[in-house]
Amino acid sequence: MKDKRIAVVILNWNGAQLLEQFLPSIVAFSNEAKIYVADNASTDNSIEVIKTQFPQVSIIQNEDNFGFANGYNVALEQVEEDYYALVNSDIEVTENWLAPILTIFDNEPNTGIIQPKILDYKNKAYFEYAGAAGGFVDQFGYPYCRGRIFETIEKDNGQYDDERDIFWASGACLFIRKDIYRTLNGFDGDFFAHQEEIDLCWRAFNLGFKAKYTSKSVVYHVGGATLNESNPRKTFLNFRNSLMMLTKNLPQNKLFSIIFTRLCLDGLAGIQFILKGKFIHCWAIIKAHFEFYHLINRNLKKRSKTNSENYYQTKSIVYKYFIKSGTVFEK
Repeated sequence: MKDKRIAVVILNWNGAQLLEQFLPSIVAFSNEAKIYVADNASTDNSIEVIKTQFPQVSIIQNEDNFGFANGYNVALEQVEEDYYALVNSDIEVTENWLAPILTIFDNEPNTGIIQPKILDYKNKAYFEYAGAAGGFVDQFGYPYCRGRIFETIEKDNGQYDDERDIFWASGACLFIRKDIYRTLNGFDGDFFAHQEEIDLCWRAFNLGFKAKYTSKSVVYHVGGATLNESNPRKTFLNFRNSLMMLTKNLPQNKLFSIIFTRLCLDGLAGIQFILKGKFIHCWAIIKAHFEFYHLINRNLKKRSKTNSENYYQTKSIVYKYFIKSGTVFEK
């Protein structure tokens, strides 16, 4: 039998119910892959579920809950297939989801990262928030997707049935060449979770590798199954990690001006939270800023020698969305 070239790696923490629900589709439709569950020291019966219900799945047991970023970093040290498919535990895959990915990797050596079409498991006619049809950032580092800009999510009418270069691929379902992942030293463990995939893709971009989206591969994502949108911890991670990512990846001539602008815009976001009575989220932004200041020298040392200026298509997605009412991706 031909060696499998792709590893499907699912990071799990206390997700026994999700594994029971979503592993069957991965097992059924992933003949081209070796399947792993990387367990972040779960305290539920996750390991037992895998061993009894999915004996064909390999288990990697991390010694602690290392979060998304370091959880994958530690686990992938043990995975030697040519390509990694990093898949959330709340993803349902579809038949033939891997073949288009392998075709692109085989035919396009400069494409290092790929994202499939990500639709909403709970409403399958619509794109899913985390990734949709491929991600981008504006000049100030605000992320958005084809099919999702801030809270506006598009119905899938075939408008993104294509293959094209993108800037970042969603960590909910991200394919990457093993060699590139290791060249980049994987995810930045300081992020713990949230936006580490954008940072990874940005660092790959600075090295000249492409990220691509293909609609020929389709998955469905529940979203929010591990950390709900209303959780202030999520607010803290998103605001802190965004500033860390900018510090590491912005071109030198834009570093100060853009980070200063972002700090001001974060302040406005904090005021909005106060006006909505969400005081704990405003406090999460303040804590994120203090943590960012604490880590700023550490992140400056992580900067690449060549940080490209051509990282964005839209100057300000905030202006387009909130001032110009631009709720749909402009090609």
